[in-house]
This record gives sequence, C-alpha cells and structure tokens, in this order.
Amino acid sequence: MAKPTTKEVIDYLLSKDRFSAWLGIELLEFAKGTCKISMVIRDEMLNGFDIVHGGVTFAFADSALAVASNGYNQLSVALETSMSFTAPARIGDTLIAEANEISRTNKIGVYTIRITNQDQVTVGLFKGTVYRTSKTLLVND
Repeated sequence: MAKPTTKEVIDYLLSKDRFSAWLGIELLEFAKGTCKISMVIRDEMLNGFDIVHGGVTFAFADSALAVASNGYNQLSVALETSMSFTAPARIGDTLIAEANEISRTNKIGVYTIRITNQDQVTVGLFKGTVYRTSKTLLVND
C-alpha cells in the first residue's frame, strides 16, 4: 500500500479548511516543509483605516504554516506564533506567503513565513512553531 503523496495530503488539508477557502487562498508551490500561497485582498477584509485587517494577514500566514508543516502527513498544530506587520496591504493587492521550514524534530517544527504584495514589498513576517502529533492526516488504504 502506497503512502499518500504530499499533494494528496495538502489537497485533503485544504479541502477541509473552510476559512482558507473564504480567504481565497491559491496554492502556488509546495513540498514537504515549504509552500507558496496567494490571495487577493477584498473589501470585506479591510479595517476602519481602509487597509487589510491584521487578523486577515495573520490568518493568511497561519494557513501557509499549516500547509508547510502538514505536508509530511503528520498532523501538526500551531503551538506558538508571532507576526510583525511591516507595511499595509490594500484592496486589490495580491499577497504571496512563502513558508520555509527552519527546523523539524519528531515533535516540534519551526517555520518562517514572509508575506509580500504584487510589488515585492514585504507586508508581514511570521514565525510559527508547531507541535507534531503522532496522528496522520491521511491513512494508507
């Protein structure tokens, strides 16, 4: 029985993630421990200053963390996260999040996510630590 591929695992993860779907996330690139995703800022994502709400940018980065850390088919959940908002994003901007694995042990993974806009301006820097459980997302048939 074949082990699930990284693509099968990530497709399954995203098929269950209704919030990432609401964000309009598109998967651009992926491999175990890394990914690149994008989304477009819509009107309902803006705060009272007509810039993207920080929670939206944070959630976008958190989705990148989920994709990058779960590609091994070992259920991983956020343990600690932090984010710096370095520039505003506005309606119509296309954001790209690039997640990279910094370290991974049997139980802990550490990732950095850089979010840029369509002009390559960094709008956010995110660091996430995940707990790697003993459960799998997909089981062999």
